[in-house]
Amino acid sequence: MKRALLALLAFLFVLYTAATALTQVRPGERAVVRRFGRILPQKPGPGLHIGWPWGIDQVERVNVARDRTVPIGFTGREADEATATPTGQLLTGDHNLVNVQVDVNYTIADDEVEKYFLQADRAEAVITRVAESILAEWIAGRRVDDVLLTGKELLKGVLVNELQERLRPYDLGVVITGASVTQVNPPDEVKDAFQRVAQAHTGMKTQENSARQFAARKLSDTEAEIFHTKRMTAAYARAQELQARVEVENFLKRLEQYRRLSKDNPTYLNTLWLDDMTRLFARMKDAGRIDLLDHYLTGEGLTIMQFPPLPKKK
Repeated sequence: MKRALLALLAFLFVLYTAATALTQVRPGERAVVRRFGRILPQKPGPGLHIGWPWGIDQVERVNVARDRTVPIGFTGREADEATATPTGQLLTGDHNLVNVQVDVNYTIADDEVEKYFLQADRAEAVITRVAESILAEWIAGRRVDDVLLTGKELLKGVLVNELQERLRPYDLGVVITGASVTQVNPPDEVKDAFQRVAQAHTGMKTQENSARQFAARKLSDTEAEIFHTKRMTAAYARAQELQARVEVENFLKRLEQYRRLSKDNPTYLNTLWLDDMTRLFARMKDAGRIDLLDHYLTGEGLTIMQFPPLPKKK
């Protein structure tokens, strides 16, 4: 009987040891092991962890892969008697109130999981307070128009960079992975007025963009016209230069011919003049600028009442 009791006790002890000394750490988790209350430096990863039975070792599993979110700022609830303004209603640099709400995302650092384990109950509260201080500083340094127009874009980067740096002394064991600004609005009492101001700003921007586009088109058209004019001018200059060269060559040839022939025929210059005048008169007649006097001879003599009219310019 005594042996059976001892065997049963031994079996129960082995069963208890196996049940409490083995811990399955799932993927995405890290284990924090406390031995007699002291945290061991080892942080077992996914797999089967074998330690001492419960009472000697206590194993806590922490999910380090999950992305956690902390909502910060304006909640939409009315201010209570103890507070002058609702949570998340902040003052701008030009003394206007804005409602700001952001979501901060964080994960637990693999190599600092024991720090998070020790401060898990206050980690999100610290993140909230530090983020609120960053929001208050950033908004207090800007005019309300700048906050409303650029807050959603600029605050994300400011929060991620500043928050990680300011949380470092607290040893929370967290990594800030991102932030999203869900609301940057004026209080409901003046929301309509600010919406009209925003619409006016939008209209100004639209007009400004239209003016810039019109100016760009006009500049492009002007540059194209200048380029075309330069090309036409260059082509005209080349044509005039070639024509002048041809005329010079023709003149030099005729001069050479005159010098050669005038030696034998002193009246050769008169012959050249008559030839040129004949060609000139022929061109003037074709153009309607000249006519024969025979057309104006009558029984009473020469009657010239008017010269032929000049052709109309096209």
